[in-house]
Amino acid sequence: MDTLSPLRLWMMRAVFLLLALILLFFHLLPIETQPVALFQVDLLPPLASIDPAEARLRDLLNQSGARYLIAPDFLIAFAFAWSVRRPDYVPAVLLCAIFLLTDLLLQRPPGLWALLALIACENLKLRGRTLRDSSFGPEWVAVTIWLFAILLLNRIVLSLVLVPRPDLKLSLIELALTVLIYPVVVLITHVFMGVRKATPGDFDSIGGRA
Repeated sequence: MDTLSPLRLWMMRAVFLLLALILLFFHLLPIETQPVALFQVDLLPPLASIDPAEARLRDLLNQSGARYLIAPDFLIAFAFAWSVRRPDYVPAVLLCAIFLLTDLLLQRPPGLWALLALIACENLKLRGRTLRDSSFGPEWVAVTIWLFAILLLNRIVLSLVLVPRPDLKLSLIELALTVLIYPVVVLITHVFMGVRKATPGDFDSIGGRA
């Protein structure tokens, strides 16, 4: 039987916090969801260093060949994976703080996406024992359903309060990429971070069965 020590418990919580901050750092880099020309060498000076009129002209000329670089939502993927495997490592207070910080830094309506993501994580924690005892398929389906639910509910609430919504096409692409990358996130979580599914003999932080 494996008793979860306080030292490892807080160490893993710190690891998740550090992971979230690293993901946010890369998410804030000015490369995501910005139109860029792929497979094309740009020998012209940056837009910020030329005349505004020329910048607009270059923008119009490049629109036809523009592509969108969209990354999956690694933060929510890791939060889901950890919530299923080791709920004690990602308590609600920690998740709430991280998700709220994400809302603020990404200039989303504060609290809405954070609340939806927290509800999803807490639901996965409640179903964690069932998902841990089953194969990976049901877990992947549950994660996909919650990702879609977050996207849908977020857009519904924003519409009701008359707040501009993110572009639907970009949101759907991000959702699809997140679903596709989730098995990789689980692999990284299991192999490289040591966050594995609890066994029937393991104890949680309060001495109960995991």
